[in-house]
Amino acid sequence: MRFPRLFGVILGGLLAFPALAMDEGIDYAKLPQPQPTDTGDKIEVLELFWYGCPHCFHLEPGLDKWLERRPPNVAFRRMPAVLGPHWEPPARAFYAAEQLGVLDKVHTPLFDAMQVKKRKLDSEDELAELFVEQGVPKEAFLKAYRSFAVDVKMRRAVEMGKRYGVDGVPSFIVNGKYRTSATQTGGIEKLFEVLDYLVAEETRAAGGS
Repeated sequence: MRFPRLFGVILGGLLAFPALAMDEGIDYAKLPQPQPTDTGDKIEVLELFWYGCPHCFHLEPGLDKWLERRPPNVAFRRMPAVLGPHWEPPARAFYAAEQLGVLDKVHTPLFDAMQVKKRKLDSEDELAELFVEQGVPKEAFLKAYRSFAVDVKMRRAVEMGKRYGVDGVPSFIVNGKYRTSATQTGGIEKLFEVLDYLVAEETRAAGGS
């Protein structure tokens, strides 16, 4: 009985076998209806998040690493989730920052203020103070925060959250077709593996390699 040789054959076969596909319904969900994307011909990876969410905050370093290695055919966007009244002020601040062109400047400070410093950012005055600390004039912030354009984006965020079926954050939508999260995948490490898998599936569907 040559068990060592047999074991070597079996092990070699396992190593040569391609990785198993992720499980739909467990690792990710396919949306009932595909939703529009905002990234043209590129595959869109959209994160829904909330500045008040510690899981979103702790995901940031891993997400930054994933963004550094994402394929060139992938475009990443963020959308603040609005799952309740107390989620609205930070979401509105996100869109105000986007409108003012200072999102890169205030994104991390917003997270740090709520998650590390435990500051309350439930009102426009509290948020305005943080923006002023980052060099944004208070008047400019308040004008953007109260603007019609931000109102429109807020309504769209609420509507798209419902269409995506999102009931918690952080959640990711891949190309308007798939939803996944660390809760679904059982951890952050596998979450990025699932994102890679879904991006690869969409690349193949588009005729890429």
